Amino acid sequence: MKYSKLVEVYKAVESTSKRLEKTKILADFLKIVHENELETILLLLQGKVFPEWDKRKLGVAAKLVIKSISLTGGKKPSDVEKKWKTIGDLGEVSKDLVGRKSQATLFSADLTVEKVYKNMVKISSVEGHGSVDTKVKLIAELLSNASPDEAIYIVRTVLEDLRVGIAEGTLRDAITWAFLIKEYEIASKGKVMSWKGPEGSYNEYKEEFELVENAFNKTNDFGIVAVAAKKGTSRLKKTGMQVGKPIQVMLGPKERNIKNAFERVGRPAALEYKYDGFRIQTHKDGGKILLFTRRLEEVTAQFPELVKRIKKFVKGDSYIIDSEVVGYNPNTGNYMPFQNISQRIRRKYDIEKLAEQLPVEMNIFDVLYYEGKEYINEPFWKRREKLKKIVTEEPLQVKLADQLITGNDKEADHFYQQSLKAGNEGLMFKKLDAPYRPGKRVGNMVKMKPVMETLDLVVVGAEWGTGKRSGWLTSFTLGCESDGEVLEIGKVGTGLKELETEGEVTFNELTELLKPLIVKEKGKLVEVKPKIVLEIAYEEIQKSPTYSSGYALRFPRVLKIRYDRGLIDCSTLDEVQDLFYGQNK
Repeated sequence: MKYSKLVEVYKAVESTSKRLEKTKILADFLKIVHENELETILLLLQGKVFPEWDKRKLGVAAKLVIKSISLTGGKKPSDVEKKWKTIGDLGEVSKDLVGRKSQATLFSADLTVEKVYKNMVKISSVEGHGSVDTKVKLIAELLSNASPDEAIYIVRTVLEDLRVGIAEGTLRDAITWAFLIKEYEIASKGKVMSWKGPEGSYNEYKEEFELVENAFNKTNDFGIVAVAAKKGTSRLKKTGMQVGKPIQVMLGPKERNIKNAFERVGRPAALEYKYDGFRIQTHKDGGKILLFTRRLEEVTAQFPELVKRIKKFVKGDSYIIDSEVVGYNPNTGNYMPFQNISQRIRRKYDIEKLAEQLPVEMNIFDVLYYEGKEYINEPFWKRREKLKKIVTEEPLQVKLADQLITGNDKEADHFYQQSLKAGNEGLMFKKLDAPYRPGKRVGNMVKMKPVMETLDLVVVGAEWGTGKRSGWLTSFTLGCESDGEVLEIGKVGTGLKELETEGEVTFNELTELLKPLIVKEKGKLVEVKPKIVLEIAYEEIQKSPTYSSGYALRFPRVLKIRYDRGLIDCSTLDEVQDLFYGQNK
């Protein structure tokens, strides 16, 4: 397929803010995509080259793209950077400097989706001496054959900042429309857009939509789902979990007290310690063990001791289990806050030495797959019983999450106090007969903590500092999540330190994390890929027309960087609204 066809879809989707129109555009397009190209197309539609769980990364920063534009457009890198700071979008810069030149070149060739994708895959594999020059040439090769519009989206894809507004739910619905529903149309009723199937009712096709969603929940891969859907519902129903490919973890909304928590999950319920650690999803296939964070990043190499323990204490040849890994003081055995052990996730060297200094305990609380059988649709109590049979507990190494089954408020409060005394954040309340819902914040489980509620918000922008903070990013713009989109909710500049202090976030640390993620720069203002999540405390949530979420935070401050969390783990707009309406109760 010509890359220009895909670019036409990007432009069409970007031109409308109406979700149903976006869905129809995507569905019409997916119908004409050849089966052999579906997986690649689905990745590129999301602005990705690899699935989230894939270890391969593009890792291309703005500076490298500037060199590619310079090489192709015949301009000095400094001139390209100057234009970038004026326009603010490297995609638009490439359209202006590169695309127009390639149009005037007689020997430019039509780009294909395959060529664009292959070059980007090559970029991820280049290492060692001369790798920067090779990456620059691979990008420049594409730009030299690109039309002005193609250049925009090549640059945005390389920077992993597509920004055309294709949310996860929209893509899921588009696959359903394209392959499982024979007819659809968009009907305009005044200013309201409505959906019509052959029988005129969206709800009549609920089963088809749920089939696609369930398949995605099990695979976390729209490409696999689209290929299966194209072959029909019977193939889609057979699409299941695969050991080695992580799924989105189930998340729990927050509750303020024990009474409300029980109202959500029912009585009796399973109460478990809420550890102040990081989520680890373990995949075992024979002798191979893979560990993934809740951001779907593989961290097997960072935790060699966990691999050994899993082999020793968890029975079975093939399984997927969910757990919370928490750090403890090697001298006292007491649990330590996440911030003290977060470097275990980031460390790439001296792993064994760090493991001795910052040891961790694995607390297993769920099984999703075991020896060829999926367990996510089994009730929670049954999944817990399975864990009891396959896990041999060894304190401070591997054990089952501490649990109490009760419907009594006093017993729950006593267990809650025990958890806090042990150094944990609070409790999880879990519905006994509920299934595991990947990637969902559902009432099947809720969490309760004693401190004033914090928010996990993603950084989407910042401002270069002046004076003694020159060279650092400051005044960070924060966003919450809503159906895959990021909505701004305010700015934060307090809670960060100028000097290195143990357990504290510094301006320099956050700046170094964000610099490679900059995709747009205009004057002192920058936009960054929404990847770095901060835990934010605040005094109050207020309504505000200034930010796209409709809300703002009063006196926000940074508590810590959540290295284990990504955009999907951010606080949602619904959570912000719940906190807003509940703060004065």
